[in-house]
Amino acid sequence: MSATATPRLTDGGRAPATDSTIAIVAPGSKPRRPGGAGRRRAGAVVLHVLLILAGISMVFPFIWMLLTSLKTLPQLLQNPLEFLPNPWTVKNYTDAWEAVPFGQAYLNSAYITLLVVVGTLITASMAGYAFARIKFRGSRVLFIVFLATQMIPAQVTLIPFYLLMSNLGWVDSHLALIVPGMIANPFAVFLMRQFVLSLPKELEEAALVDGAGRLRIFFSVVLPNLRPGLAALAIITSLGVWNAFLFPLVLLNSPDLFTVPLLLTSFESQHGSINYGMVMAASAIATVPMLIVFVIGQRKILNSMAASGLGGR
Repeated sequence: MSATATPRLTDGGRAPATDSTIAIVAPGSKPRRPGGAGRRRAGAVVLHVLLILAGISMVFPFIWMLLTSLKTLPQLLQNPLEFLPNPWTVKNYTDAWEAVPFGQAYLNSAYITLLVVVGTLITASMAGYAFARIKFRGSRVLFIVFLATQMIPAQVTLIPFYLLMSNLGWVDSHLALIVPGMIANPFAVFLMRQFVLSLPKELEEAALVDGAGRLRIFFSVVLPNLRPGLAALAIITSLGVWNAFLFPLVLLNSPDLFTVPLLLTSFESQHGSINYGMVMAASAIATVPMLIVFVIGQRKILNSMAASGLGGR
């Protein structure tokens, strides 16, 4: 507590009196300086303005793609270009859909993504539980070595991977994209391990007392509590598999096996110099579904990452 006193004379001029102004300060806190709140408010405003400008710069190419896909060819040849279509048209979308077999490519990407996501959730959750709870000789070293493979660029393993798939007879087959994708994902295993570590051990100990084995504990106790992490992992994995380009480009040769990104590349090589509107329409057809998935699931991803305790383990 701090107090300041200002002396003054009474009416008779004989005895001094004091006007006491008492300011209460919480223990351990510093008195607020004048103008501190204003500076913080100004800093927050500047930060928000910068974030808004950064967001606009990131969203603008996507908006330009959508607007360009709705323009006619004469509008695309104007100088200067108009920002908004006049008139608006969806003909580019129908032409792009009919120019190449987008339906088959969508089906290929959809079922490859579905199988890889389901397989990854099963294998990663079981491996994550094993690394988190089952201690055996060399388990920590094995986990570190397994996680270290995440630092190896995919381009380095491309030729050995292709030779392996060739020996298995899986070149120009979707098996080369599905099977390795669902059984070897170090990031998925690491994420599931962190989620298992964030669960209280008392739940498993109670199940052990009741006579449950490891499999029963995993499926009945651990797996239901991993739903937030599994949902986030499913979204992340689906985005990666849907947008994969390098390995499908190397492994797939038949057009009827192409995924959406691979078909989009061949479409651009055929029509890119003729009609930019069709190319933008094809790009929108390829990207909008996954964009919708990301927008719907982004909050779940962030919440799940925070709940997993990635920064504290």
